Amino acid sequence: MLMEKREALTSQSEDLRERRRIVVAAKQSKIRLDLYLTHQIEHATRSKVQKAIEDGLVLVDGKPVKASHSVSPHEIIDITFPRPPRSSAQPEDIPLNIVFEDDALLIVNKSPGMVTHPAYGNYSGTLVNALLHRCNRLSGVNTEMRPGIIHRLDKDTSGLMVVAKTDSAHHFIARQFSKRTIEREYWAIVWGSFKQQRGIIEANVGRSKKDRKKVTVTETGKHAVTEYEVIEKLDYLSIIRLKLRTGRTHQIRVHLSHVGHPVFGDPTYGGRSEAWGGLRGKKSQQAVNLLKMMNRQALHAKTIGFIHPVSKEFVRYDSNLPDDMQEIIESFTASTP
Repeated sequence: MLMEKREALTSQSEDLRERRRIVVAAKQSKIRLDLYLTHQIEHATRSKVQKAIEDGLVLVDGKPVKASHSVSPHEIIDITFPRPPRSSAQPEDIPLNIVFEDDALLIVNKSPGMVTHPAYGNYSGTLVNALLHRCNRLSGVNTEMRPGIIHRLDKDTSGLMVVAKTDSAHHFIARQFSKRTIEREYWAIVWGSFKQQRGIIEANVGRSKKDRKKVTVTETGKHAVTEYEVIEKLDYLSIIRLKLRTGRTHQIRVHLSHVGHPVFGDPTYGGRSEAWGGLRGKKSQQAVNLLKMMNRQALHAKTIGFIHPVSKEFVRYDSNLPDDMQEIIESFTASTP
């Protein structure tokens, strides 16, 4: 029965399968197969790995095994993950805040809560859906689900993004991202007061072994460096500007949480505790009220600068803080005697 199920699943067209081979390292210690694969495969969850093993889609040295199989050095693991059929993103009439547009590119001020491109669980309502409705053409460098997208912002991070209309513009700007010559400045509202007006946070980041959806500071992670500067202190909060020397997933949010100043409102990295820093009484209640106003991380990609792919001149675009962040700031200003 298991072999029949495996044959049925693996007989799907090549577009519906994702195959991977892993050779276990010589120094690998004993560990359950399902745990090992969860750690080895980015974005994999233990439940999905266990389901693949149960369906006979994971072979160790050519044979199906159980999830409890103890991985040994030099074993060869072949995985076949079924995946949903590819589809093209569909145009949707969604309002966009366009900061600049010409024949090569456009600059969008992405609203908080908007996903950048369609993916599992978010096939509509994304920036790409809106772009397809507005633009006659977008670069085709990426897949059909990500036309024009050179870089991305987290769903609940607002701010400026550059979108390519042509393949040549896409490649030209992407090289600047790769070489770290793109100028990007973020503003954030964070918990606490900094001892220094300026500073550098340097700590490797990588996927958490406990929760693959999260990123954490780890010695085995990728090198990551974030610069910060305090703009204004708001009692138990601070407004800061940030620049990235590297561009890792969730880098700003993880780094700030690591140094004890999580982004205000961040549900993933410790930014939604009204009792942060021992707040009590009126301040604690104020924090509760402010968190109700800010249902996301208070992080905004405020400025972006790069060499234009056609004019070859350096251009820079700036944006105002979104309303929710402005309201947080103004609530402190209004209470100041």
